[in-house]
Amino acid sequence: MSPDIQKLLEQNRKWSEEMQTQDPAFFERLSRQQTPKFLWIGCSDSRVPANQIIDLPPGEVFVHRNVANILHHNDMNALSVIQYAVDVLGVEHIMIVGHYGCGGVRAALDGDECGIVDYWLHSLRQLSAMHRSELSPLPIEQQADRLCELNVMAQVSNLCSTKIVQRAWARGQNLSIHGWCYSLSNGQVKDLECSQDRLDEIDQLYRFDFIKPVGDA
Repeated sequence: MSPDIQKLLEQNRKWSEEMQTQDPAFFERLSRQQTPKFLWIGCSDSRVPANQIIDLPPGEVFVHRNVANILHHNDMNALSVIQYAVDVLGVEHIMIVGHYGCGGVRAALDGDECGIVDYWLHSLRQLSAMHRSELSPLPIEQQADRLCELNVMAQVSNLCSTKIVQRAWARGQNLSIHGWCYSLSNGQVKDLECSQDRLDEIDQLYRFDFIKPVGDA
């Protein structure tokens, strides 16, 4: 066995033993059911661990991650996670979390050829072009940081335009969507103040409204 993998397995055993020493019922409670209030949609970056950043134990945060925290409407993986979190787990808050210093954002901004991930980042390049007048006067690092924020806000809008979220709101479910950016330099989260929690906040162009049965007034 690889020494690196062996080390991970040893660390796992040590962690398990320590957790059981600190709280003998921890794993028994954890194995019964997950009832998280939060869904975290974040970047795959290894420096952005969801539970640690918001100081919550296992079982408290449902997590989906991908390169540059992008929500494509044809991404069945992400949509399945969101549907399960909203309709089955009944989460009350979904946080879309970007982070300053994101490699995916910087790749989209620089325009370098990155292989297959270029297809994934195409919408982010479009977003950069859309905001070129705001971004181009800034130094490159500030451009990247601002694009991180713009990306998160765009993904909040994308999420709110899904039928999954809008149906939840239409049936009166308590659900709020939030946009955050995490700083690698100090470990703090910035709320981008783009939260939404009502169907009537969505632009009419993207509104989903139930079709009344034939004969209804």
